[in-house]
Amino acid sequence: MAGKSQKIMIQGIWKDNPVFRQILGICSALAVTNLMLNSLVMGLGLIFVTAFSEFTVSLIRKWTPKHIRMMVQTLIISAYVIIVDIFLKAYYPGISAALGPYVGLIITNCIIMGRCESFAQNNPPHLAFLDGVASGTGYLLVLLVISFFRELLGFGTLFGTLFGINVLGEAWISWTLMIMPPGAFFMLGILIWITKNMISDKPAKGGAKS
Repeated sequence: MAGKSQKIMIQGIWKDNPVFRQILGICSALAVTNLMLNSLVMGLGLIFVTAFSEFTVSLIRKWTPKHIRMMVQTLIISAYVIIVDIFLKAYYPGISAALGPYVGLIITNCIIMGRCESFAQNNPPHLAFLDGVASGTGYLLVLLVISFFRELLGFGTLFGTLFGINVLGEAWISWTLMIMPPGAFFMLGILIWITKNMISDKPAKGGAKS
């Protein structure tokens, strides 16, 4: 069991990462990564929604009619997204306003629906929950890596809106491109290129040939 859990975590975070391997969740990955704080909150929100959505879908999978399966999954995901949205508006209105409509758009994030359909429908609840945590964590790490460089080079800060840390000092000349949409495209493209070269899809040497 421990080995299977470890495999699920490695798959979700690295080998089958939803962003740089499956190319899912790109819209929010590009939209909220100009600041690390925004990326952190969005990533944590997606971990919560994905984990509990998969858990719920798995829990009721044997009683869900196949012809309405997708509608049921959408309803479950929507319920958890509403919880996240209400929580942010109640306790962190500034962050909620900064993220704008992208919290609500978690409902349409292909990562969640994809994991509910491909994993939660075929596995027990505890493994489905773990898979949701792994996939969400993989998404969060990608967002933090992209936002680290974008915020650092674009503003000279890290978590600037929270701690006001000016890492590069007042003399730093901001790279305006990094806080604009093209900066997100460049950073995501570079990240996908790097990880594509790090993760080999080739079979092990001496393995069976198809």
